[in-house]
Amino acid sequence: MNFITFTEEKLRLFTHSVFKKMGCSDAHAELATDVLIRSDLRGIDSHGVARLSGYVRLWEKKRINPTPNIRIVHETPTTATIDGDAGLGLVVAPFAMQVAIEKAEKYGSGWVAVKNSNHFGIAGYHSLMAVEKDMIGISMTNASPLVAPTFANERLLGTNPMCYAFPAGKYPPVIVDMATAAAANGKLEIAQRANKDVPEGWIQDKNGNSSINPNELKNGGSLLPLGSDKDHGSHKGYGLSATVDILSAVLSGANYGPWVPPFVAFLEPSANPVGEGLGHFLGAMRVDGFRPAQDFKDHLDNWIERFKSAKTIDPNKKVIIPGEPEHEFEQERKISGIPIIDVVVNDLNELACKLGIEEL
Repeated sequence: MNFITFTEEKLRLFTHSVFKKMGCSDAHAELATDVLIRSDLRGIDSHGVARLSGYVRLWEKKRINPTPNIRIVHETPTTATIDGDAGLGLVVAPFAMQVAIEKAEKYGSGWVAVKNSNHFGIAGYHSLMAVEKDMIGISMTNASPLVAPTFANERLLGTNPMCYAFPAGKYPPVIVDMATAAAANGKLEIAQRANKDVPEGWIQDKNGNSSINPNELKNGGSLLPLGSDKDHGSHKGYGLSATVDILSAVLSGANYGPWVPPFVAFLEPSANPVGEGLGHFLGAMRVDGFRPAQDFKDHLDNWIERFKSAKTIDPNKKVIIPGEPEHEFEQERKISGIPIIDVVVNDLNELACKLGIEEL
């Protein structure tokens, strides 16, 4: 397994060129690029430029509309439902979060459900938009059905990530960004590229037996909810995933459960959909709607310091604040560059040849 390091600027130019070839406007191409590159900068390599080929394949299947008419279809002063017109989730979700932020600026909080969208990248990107306005940001999305509920041997839920982001004072924001499955599908893809097994408790085979084979999903297996099994709290992960599915899709009019359209282009969407596209749910809450923003940030700093000073079992380890590793990755990679595994580089260069753009 070898890595090739690229500057942020080079990856941005390449990614922007791909989205332009798909027919996106300059503004949409720039925004979609920013979401993917922010993922790579933050060390979430599974959701960065490695996803480009997947978006292109969906576009080729006419499942992604590069020029969507993103619009509000239902609204109250503090809530809205948005139709993404089958656009890139990388563009639709930021539009929705901006609506939530504008409502929060006027009324204290804003809540937006989205239907008819696609994969929206890392949830943290959208929540951080609210943090920049001294707001608490919430973002979640349902996803391709790859996860079996507790006790089930059938894929009914996605990895369904959720993210909560809180503005701090002298420290980086606290960002809880996680899949509600035992592992995100992207981590299986990383293991596949590296030809490595995955930890026990991530997946089960088609018969419901535990497996460490990262290719198990291709053989009819399924991911497990956060907690892995009932004895280790999988019902909690299942409950969180169900919450994301209901808020993102049952509330918005998107597809939910097993009807969510798959991200992989070789699998066709359900012939009998129950909604439109996949769904997101985004929210923004003004901190000063509860107490002065600076007071909150000062106390969150205090919270961070107390947790970082916690006694640890191993003196060589420390308590990690949610979002801290990603912040450290971002600071480092902005200077030293972004490492991309050679398998992904080859995939991207094949994509460049197909689209007629300059290779990496």
